[in-house]
Amino acid sequence: MEFVIAGVVAGLTAGFLPGPLMVLVVGESLRYGTAAGVRASFAPLVTDAPIIAATLLLARWVSGLETLSGVIALVGAGVVTLMAVDSMRARPPQAAADGARRRSLLRAAVVNATSPHPYLFWFSVGAPTILRAGETGLEWAFAFTAVFFTGLVGGKLVVAVVVGRSRHFLSGGVYRWVTRLLGFLLLGFAALLVRDGLMLLGFLGEAATR
Repeated sequence: MEFVIAGVVAGLTAGFLPGPLMVLVVGESLRYGTAAGVRASFAPLVTDAPIIAATLLLARWVSGLETLSGVIALVGAGVVTLMAVDSMRARPPQAAADGARRRSLLRAAVVNATSPHPYLFWFSVGAPTILRAGETGLEWAFAFTAVFFTGLVGGKLVVAVVVGRSRHFLSGGVYRWVTRLLGFLLLGFAALLVRDGLMLLGFLGEAATR
């Protein structure tokens, strides 16, 4: 269940957190309607599969080295903490400038694929979590991945629909309330990564067996 909760929190946080893809989703929804924003929201499903495959191979290569695995876990905790802080400080996203219009899923996929955030997340957090979940059972690895993408894409779909139907919603406090709540939850996930990292490095006894 820990992996499902982690996937939900990480996915929803990534789904609602402002960034290049979120700007695109909002801009498409404002300019061309809800359908355009919805299409842009599915970009991670196109771009992240090869990223996950590559990072899983790298993570598995170092998984037998406890010191490196512990360092990766601590780096992941730092990444997640930064995501949490960004989430709690997030302001409602603004539409992209006129010169930056992107009108298709392909263009949205290019934006996401050229952003460093997916690579950083999957190498430092996502792939190691999948591997740890897989040690408990493959169903937990699939569950983490499934709920993460559900939250990631679902969050952007919600924004696309809301922006397409009402431009006034994101000017209120609802968006800030959601992102702050997710930020606090994400801090809990970061604490778990710190625990795992310190265990792997030998500071808290033997590494946890899952």
